[in-house]
This record gives sequence, structure tokens and C-alpha cells, in this order.
Amino acid sequence: MKAVLIRGDGVAAYCCAHLLTQAGIPVALERPIRRRLPAIMLSEAAIHLIADVVGQKNLFRDLPRIQSRTVVWGFGAEPIALPHSAVVVSEETLLDNLRPGAVCEELAAPPEARVFASGPLPPVFEEKLFGSRIAHASRVQLTNSEDLGCWMESTDQGWLFLIGSGQGEGWLLSVGCQTNVNLGQSRLIAKQIESVGESSGAFPASPRIIVPQCNSGAEGGHWLACGTAALAFDPLCGDGTAHAVREAVLATAVIRAIFAGELADQVFAHYESRLTAGFKRHLVNCADFYRTGGNGPWWTEQLEALHCGLDWCSGRMSQFPAFRYRLNGYQLEALV
Repeated sequence: MKAVLIRGDGVAAYCCAHLLTQAGIPVALERPIRRRLPAIMLSEAAIHLIADVVGQKNLFRDLPRIQSRTVVWGFGAEPIALPHSAVVVSEETLLDNLRPGAVCEELAAPPEARVFASGPLPPVFEEKLFGSRIAHASRVQLTNSEDLGCWMESTDQGWLFLIGSGQGEGWLLSVGCQTNVNLGQSRLIAKQIESVGESSGAFPASPRIIVPQCNSGAEGGHWLACGTAALAFDPLCGDGTAHAVREAVLATAVIRAIFAGELADQVFAHYESRLTAGFKRHLVNCADFYRTGGNGPWWTEQLEALHCGLDWCSGRMSQFPAFRYRLNGYQLEALV
């Protein structure tokens, strides 16, 4: 029986394992050791997607909701309060609810396909990075212990994002410059914070995509990249968790189609074109924010990098044929 090896220990890997085992395909899960994220904000869309994949209709329904989002964006802008609906969980809690059971550590025979939701990847890919943004995450104590909301603010040299996680605590994300510098320029978020703890580390925050995202090799069968191994989003725009689930749905549908007899080259072209199109939509959304966030050198540099990314995506998309497939539930079906 054809089987799949999945490398990863996050949302994309676990969702792929769930969907493939539900389809009767044997799966082995190779879990690399990595640090967990201290806090993840899950939108309603992400919760619905995950609940559907794992079959838990009431997933996270008992957790308190963040119901407001306050934004100060652009020079001289006034705070705007917007309705919001999301929950904050640790990555450990999220993965505890996603961890698949019907998988093994290794397969009896070499796999017909491999899913890379974490590195290292096959040595045939090239990484495209559009921007030079670095983010720092820090635990904070809030001035109002009752606050359970989120705040977003642009500064001269970057931007800040704050989420309350309950009991007077929260997590602060600082992008573009050091946390203390960004807070020194803050008119909104600095007022919400009583004290800032140690940073949990710095990480790249610019959009990134690899090429190719899938291939067929003489050794090891087919492979494809999924989740953050395939592309990464700017945390300012889009719901990274929801994107990871959607990529897992598409990746597993691609594998099932190939196992059912569809031509791998055609199905893989569909996979790459869909991922590239989604990445381009993300860059468009990012460009809108970076165009209006500020007018200093840092903002100009990041916007120029996003425009380079949009040009690259357009050129990449022109190399693909028209879409030959569409998703019907969790399966690909050919367009007539």
C-alpha cells in the first residue's frame, strides 16, 4: 500500500497526518525538535478549519474571546476600535488538540511521497525573501489586568502588536527595531504595558517562499513542501495558522490525486500555482499596510521589497498553465 512520510511538528504536519489517515493512507510522522511559540492568536476562520479537519466541533469554544482590536496606523492617526473575534492559546495547547494518533514512527517500506512541513528540505530548492524585517516577542504585564484584547500600532521605524492572554499578562511583538525603541515611539501600546519581560527571541518577519515547492525524484518518490517550509507570511497580515491548514488540505488532496492515477507533473503544477497565487495575495495585503504605515526610510525599503515580490509572483504565475483542478471537499477534481 502506498504510504507517506511527513516531516514536521506543527499545524501543517498534523493536519496532513489527519487528512491522509482519514483517507486510509498509511502515514509516518517524523518530528524534529524545536521551540514552541508562547502564544498564537486563532481567528474564527482558523478555529473552524482546524475543527473540521480533526472532527472537534467545539474546539476552543470554552476559551474567552478577544472581542476588540484597537489600531493606530499611520503618522498622526487616531485610535480606531474595531470588532474582533479570536482566542489566544500556546502552541503546545494547540498541538495537543491536533496531535494525530494513527501514525507510526517509521514505515515498513519506502514512502511513495514525502511531505516537508519542516526542514531540512531536499537540496534542490531556492528561497525567495522579500524584505528584511526582524521581529522580537516579549512577555509583558498589562496596566489593566482585566484587558483581553489586541492592539496594533505603527511607529517611525516599525510596528507593534500586543495581545492580552489573561490574568494581566500578554505578548508583545515588535517588528523593525528593538522593542524599547518601538515602545519609545508608541502613543497607544506603551500605555497598555506595565512592564516588559525578557524577549523570547528574534525571528525573520518578511514574506518568504521556496522554489520549487514540489517535485518528483527518482529516489524517494514524490515530495512537496507545506506550511512554513513552503512559504512564510508577514505576521502583520493574514492568519498564518489558517493558511497552514489550507496548505495541508491542498497538499493532501494533491497526494491523493497522484496516488489515484493523475499525472504528477500536472497536479504539482496546480499545487505550485495555487501556493504562488496565495502568496501574491498576501503580498498585496502587506503592501497596503506598508504603504500607509509610515513614510520614513524603513517603510519605503519594506514597500519596495514587497513590490519586487509582486513582480516575481507575476512572472512565476505566467509560467503555469490555467488551473486544471479544483478542490471538492478534501479531494481534487479535474475541471472539464
